[in-house]
Amino acid sequence: MRRRMLQATVAAVAVAVILLGFPLAFYGARFVLQGEVDDVTSRVERLSRSIDARLAAGDEIPDYVITDAVQPRASDPPAQVYVTLPDGTVLTAGEEITGRGIEQPLHSDSGALVTLTVSYWDAYLQAARVVLLVVAAAIVAFAAGIGMAVWQANRISAPLVYLAASAEQLGSGQVRPRLEPSGVEEIDLVAAELARSSDRLAGRLAAERQFAADASHQLRTPLTALSMRLEEISLASDDPAVQEEARISLEQVERLVGVVDDLLASSRRAQGGTTEAVSLLDVVHQQEEEWVPTFAKAGRELVVDVPAEYQVLATPGALAQVLATLIENSLKHGGGTTTVRARPSGTSGAIVTEVSDEGAGVPDDLAPRIFEREVTSGAGTGLGLALARDLAASDGGRLELAQRRPAVFALFLAGVPRRLDPRVVLPTGVAVSAHGRRRRRRG
Repeated sequence: MRRRMLQATVAAVAVAVILLGFPLAFYGARFVLQGEVDDVTSRVERLSRSIDARLAAGDEIPDYVITDAVQPRASDPPAQVYVTLPDGTVLTAGEEITGRGIEQPLHSDSGALVTLTVSYWDAYLQAARVVLLVVAAAIVAFAAGIGMAVWQANRISAPLVYLAASAEQLGSGQVRPRLEPSGVEEIDLVAAELARSSDRLAGRLAAERQFAADASHQLRTPLTALSMRLEEISLASDDPAVQEEARISLEQVERLVGVVDDLLASSRRAQGGTTEAVSLLDVVHQQEEEWVPTFAKAGRELVVDVPAEYQVLATPGALAQVLATLIENSLKHGGGTTTVRARPSGTSGAIVTEVSDEGAGVPDDLAPRIFEREVTSGAGTGLGLALARDLAASDGGRLELAQRRPAVFALFLAGVPRRLDPRVVLPTGVAVSAHGRRRRRRG
């Protein structure tokens, strides 16, 4: 596409330069030549009127009158003037013009013949300068058009390539694409729709996984009870026929449990990807239990402010690792109370989790490179934050240094839309009857 855009734009610029440049050069040259002719005519008429006025007054014709007509202005080309008075006297001024010239004779009212000749090549040189000026302007316009075509092609093709890569990621189901505004309205509309489709698809995959897990659990419960009942029947009866039937039934139940497990594993493999709907509070509480004793030994406090209803699309292990890195970083480099807080971000349904403390913050010289590998203040390897950022990006999120003093690290993840909440797909408390004839809700 980029090459096609370049070809189309360059072709359009070339056509415009040709259609405008050639006529402009042609008519510009003709205008200059016609202007020289008109200038010669004007000079002859002025000289003729001056001679008529002096002859009518009976004065002699001084030399400077003829000389001034040769080159009245510095920009006028040199000329040669012949004046034949009524009494036959010939007056001349200027250098002799050899070769082709622009000649303009005029008979004055007093009978004098005034002839002024200008070199044609001087006028032609003026016209050639105009043509060269037009050609130079055309070259500049063509170069500017090519530059604009390259810039515009890059501006449009680069977001499309990025959009195609994001769509490929979405199709693979491995990561959720993170789309940045391109500045092109149409591309941004497609990107926004792709992002919405990504959220819907990720949410539905998460809901399907949750539904499959819940259904498997709900099926195992009555199947386990049925197995235990069949074992009791087999042990309680001395009839070999009953025991044989119970054994066969147990094998069928075990085979059914294996089928359920196989179907669940196959569903997970077919869905692909690793992100799922994760309760943010559960992951944060897990980290809280792990880090509170360490903070207490250091004489500091770890505070959690995360609403229970927040769910995000993420890989549980990766999310736990990112939070652990941020909390550990706050413990090593921060001070005072460390707070883990979650809140909505924007109107897209995203959730931002902030880890902040009351320490001195991040130095100004370190802040721009805080997520680069091997960048550290001296108390670590410099790999933790870089790996945390990569883990966040792999789930379609992003990790940023939101504030330098005091330090606030922000983890942005997509939230689970309410209409795709797995608890809506399979409400809590629904049990499947062992006989398959009715449902009951447990309180």
